[in-house]
Amino acid sequence: MTGGLRTWHGSCHCGAVRFAADIDFARGTIRCNCSLCTKQRNWAAVVPAAAFRLLQGGGALTEYRCNTRTERHLFCAACGIRPFGTGTSPRWGDYVAVSVHCLDDLPADERAALPVTYLNGREDDWNTPPADVRNI
Repeated sequence: MTGGLRTWHGSCHCGAVRFAADIDFARGTIRCNCSLCTKQRNWAAVVPAAAFRLLQGGGALTEYRCNTRTERHLFCAACGIRPFGTGTSPRWGDYVAVSVHCLDDLPADERAALPVTYLNGREDDWNTPPADVRNI
């Protein structure tokens, strides 16, 4: 498994949006069963906001907010890919949720071995994993 803090680079599909993020994958990744994350098949590495750098394409990003309207779900207006989102939570403070699938320099075999924590956003029970994780 990829361990230790390292700078990873990512982008949307068309390359209009590019970013760098300092991620320690030993801290794990998350998958959530809320309706938005389920439909997007979202898989994220959550990092402190200070560990994220938007390198290109801020003007190409479009924002979607749902539910409590606290998280900014950002996606590329050209290709529709959601490379990251931002928010504030009691668990993480100010954070950026980086899409694991948008990391360009993360090899597929390392990606497949990443630890995952499942979140029960559907029932707003963030401390108890959902009973069924097959479809998230």
